[in-house]
Amino acid sequence: MSTQQKINIRNGVLVLMIVVATSVRMLNPGNIVTWANFTPVGAVALFGGAYFSDKWKAYLVPLVVLLISDLVINYTKYDKVGLYNGAWIVYLSFAVMVFIGTLIKKVSALKVILASVTAVVIHWLLTDMTFGSTFYGPGLTGYFQSLTAAIPFEAKMIWGTLLFSALLFGGFEAAKTKYAVLQVQPQVA
Repeated sequence: MSTQQKINIRNGVLVLMIVVATSVRMLNPGNIVTWANFTPVGAVALFGGAYFSDKWKAYLVPLVVLLISDLVINYTKYDKVGLYNGAWIVYLSFAVMVFIGTLIKKVSALKVILASVTAVVIHWLLTDMTFGSTFYGPGLTGYFQSLTAAIPFEAKMIWGTLLFSALLFGGFEAAKTKYAVLQVQPQVA
């Protein structure tokens, strides 16, 4: 099997894992507020950043899959076409999460845990910049009120990111030990 075929199989498996994980967002276990932010989105961004060899794919695949899932959720659950206000800052935070994932050169449980917590904290700090001024008023007071109000949601996001990171990273690492085609081959000059 050629190196190009191995890369295509590896990328196909990565995309499939991202799509399957993101599809969990479509589930509605009853009270949506109870589960708000307990999603795979942070893990998907970290995972894409860590495993795609081509960095443009690391950003493109997770962000496009998240965009599609947002559009589907907005249309099916909220009868709304398009994205929500402040979506740009949310997507910026996910791009930062992808970047954090690119910093994981050798996957370990500790690195994935640290990356997950760091990614969620950055998401919290970035996204509440817009939500603070929208719902709580302008300035630092509104921002800090928004940060405080978001703690339960970000706590759920940390747990969701940790759980789905364990499944994605752990599953792919286990698969790599069994299927050599999933391993990255060193570049020969």
